[in-house]
Amino acid sequence: MKKLVFTCILALAGMLSFCAVASASAPRYEQENYLNSIKITFLSWTSGSTKVSYERALPNWHQSSELCASLISAGYDKYDNDPMGFTLRYGHKFFIKQGDVALKGFYLRPEFIYSQYNYTCTSTGLHNCKASGAREKAAMGALLGTFGYQYLYKRFLADFWVGAGYAYGRPADTGYHHGFQLWDYFGTSHDNIALSFSIRLGICF
Repeated sequence: MKKLVFTCILALAGMLSFCAVASASAPRYEQENYLNSIKITFLSWTSGSTKVSYERALPNWHQSSELCASLISAGYDKYDNDPMGFTLRYGHKFFIKQGDVALKGFYLRPEFIYSQYNYTCTSTGLHNCKASGAREKAAMGALLGTFGYQYLYKRFLADFWVGAGYAYGRPADTGYHHGFQLWDYFGTSHDNIALSFSIRLGICF
């Protein structure tokens, strides 16, 4: 799992670079200026949850507000621990060197995430799991800083990002909180370091 997450981060960084180059070299066309978008988090259902977000450009176009809600249990449970709960996250995007349309380009985004869910312990001695098979509760909040790129083509939108920040609360035994992953790499683990990386796909209107 650790190698997979690390590989995903590297792949995401590569996608950010590729999209930037592709956008710069793509033929010019007149892009309609949409101010709203609805997105789903790509492959979120493979981690046991479904995430839907709404983004609204602010009047000066160089900023936007984004709210994401997640139903934990709506998806394939890869950890086999029957999670049930929710995640809420709010982010404020500051676009860098934006062109003449909203919701497009590189951005910096501070965001707050809160995740709460119940799950079945699959092993003992990890975090709050006292007995295998027992139901436990995970509740974590995180304040993150993310860097990403949002690609816009007509009504289609793709959003790529990576980020990290501080987390606090009651961690799950897997360290995964359906919105961020707690640090567990290179032989070290920290329940207060959160990592976030993902892809969202959506439409504008």
